[in-house]
Amino acid sequence: MTPVRIDIVSDIACPWCAIGYARLEQAMQALEDEFRFEIEWHAFELNPDPAAPSQPIVDVLVEKYGRSREEIDRIQAEMAGIATGLGLDFSGMETRHTHNTFDAHRLVKWAKTHDRQTAMKQALFTAYFGRAANIASHDTLLDCAQAAGLDRDAARQVLEAGDWADSVRLDESRFQRAGVSAVPAFIINEKYLISGAQDCDTLVDAVRRIGAETNEPGGEAQLTDTH
Repeated sequence: MTPVRIDIVSDIACPWCAIGYARLEQAMQALEDEFRFEIEWHAFELNPDPAAPSQPIVDVLVEKYGRSREEIDRIQAEMAGIATGLGLDFSGMETRHTHNTFDAHRLVKWAKTHDRQTAMKQALFTAYFGRAANIASHDTLLDCAQAAGLDRDAARQVLEAGDWADSVRLDESRFQRAGVSAVPAFIINEKYLISGAQDCDTLVDAVRRIGAETNEPGGEAQLTDTH
């Protein structure tokens, strides 16, 4: 089978990141007889200021986009419906608050060393969108680590020691320089950029096309958008 590497740049606080990965999972299942996938998650912060006050998400979106509360509620409900259709828990979608996710990203980095990175990311998505949990809280993060099959005490040590902070910052800087300014972003074989939470069929077609090009002789291409 043809190997395919997918680097996923995302934030735990981004609902389309959760939806995008669920769609990618569908695509990978459809392609499991053709390709062997390697996934790695990378950090992006929608709310990068750890000192910023936590605010109700609907209030923030109303102010940010200049839309009515009713319209924002409708958009949030539509998004939750899409997520539910993909088997995701978005029941806390409209009651969540804004939170900084830097410490959560540190645990995602650490989880990779235990082959539990995707499980950690999914546990964080469920906590935030399903339970509207405070994903800046270390107690919440430890609950998520445990839910992902990781050792709670070891996770606590990572948080308290500040481990993986430099790795997260390097991650963010690297992909900003590469031109990633919004999430989710899926980088295939370190060359091709797929932006946004594309549907399953679009992802299947893109991976097949990229896989075919990868097997052709020729030089390395630059990072390019497939759309």
